[in-house]
Amino acid sequence: MKFAGAASVLFLCASVAQAQNLGRIDVPIVIGGNDEFDACYGTGVIVGLDPKGDGFLSVRSGPGGKPYREIDRRYNGQQVQLCTDHGPWIAIVYDPSGRLEACGVRSPWPVKQSYTGPCRYGWVHSRYVKLTSG
Repeated sequence: MKFAGAASVLFLCASVAQAQNLGRIDVPIVIGGNDEFDACYGTGVIVGLDPKGDGFLSVRSGPGGKPYREIDRRYNGQQVQLCTDHGPWIAIVYDPSGRLEACGVRSPWPVKQSYTGPCRYGWVHSRYVKLTSG
């Protein structure tokens, strides 16, 4: 019985460490700066991923492949908020449960600042994102 409790504690610690790492990015997502427009410019959906391949889109800690690390994954059909871009890379904000309104970026932010939550965020390649509303 003690072993099961210890295993649960280790699993919980690993889960907390993983969750804390999700928000760490190398290139901040700076949004806002206008009191007339939403902090992010639109809503998009992940598309074009090959389900016979790896089937996921890496969310990265910066706008590029290497040296930026994967911090999360998105899949075909999942919605994201599109916030800014850097070349072919788009800064996204998303709620894993799909409740994008919980992210707080669908309203104006008068002051330009880095997004820090409550939702997850990172960078993805624009090839796999389709704008659905904006």
